[in-house]
Amino acid sequence: MSDPTLLTAGRVTYHVEKGIATIQFHHPKSNSLPGALLRELAQTVDRAGADPEARVVVLRSEGAGAFCAGASFDELKAIADPDTGKRFFLGFATLILAMRRCPKFVLARIHGKAVGGGVGVAAAADYALAAGSAAVKLSELAVGIGPFVVGPVIEKKIGAAAFTTLAVDATTWRNAAWGQRHGLFAEVHDTPEALDQAVDALAARLAASSPEAMARMKAMFWEGTDHWESLLDQRAAISGSLVLSDAAQRAIRG
Repeated sequence: MSDPTLLTAGRVTYHVEKGIATIQFHHPKSNSLPGALLRELAQTVDRAGADPEARVVVLRSEGAGAFCAGASFDELKAIADPDTGKRFFLGFATLILAMRRCPKFVLARIHGKAVGGGVGVAAAADYALAAGSAAVKLSELAVGIGPFVVGPVIEKKIGAAAFTTLAVDATTWRNAAWGQRHGLFAEVHDTPEALDQAVDALAARLAASSPEAMARMKAMFWEGTDHWESLLDQRAAISGSLVLSDAAQRAIRG
């Protein structure tokens, strides 16, 4: 039985200090992201991109558990038709596109496990720093669908072979060392304290760097992705249809 109160739970906070915009999200269910929270998060990334006081963006989640448990399972269970399904799967597309178009570098602080859409968020960052306790898994196939929406950004970051490994083996966790080896994480630090020190130091250096140079570099990093808005729309429609299949419904409802 899904809990409708969880669909409106959670929060996003925004704070700018010394040129560093910190965006932090929280949801009581392992920092999962229902549609409403995804929209707020994407809007906040857009806000940071337009904020003249912000020169670099740090994206993080609250707590010491999971970084992001992906899409809300409670919302997934409530899908009853393809249009609703498509809207559901467009949630992470909205956030990924906001991170891509933000003219400032987005640093992601990955302190724990990331599942499904959470892996997409890590991949959409320009630079992801992780704790040694971080781990990733693309669990979509295990629930009868697939990582269609997050696939393009993950494949761009780690390459086709590593993405295929994650997508096909949907039940195995890959540790932080695996993530760093394949380019998902730029840095891995032994403890959360060391991770915070590294995030703070890098953000401070970037806040003192040339905004124009960073914006031009970011545009270069994301060359070849101008078609993603239409691509992710098509991918969301695929997932929105698959989620209604007998196999997916059996997996979702246990």
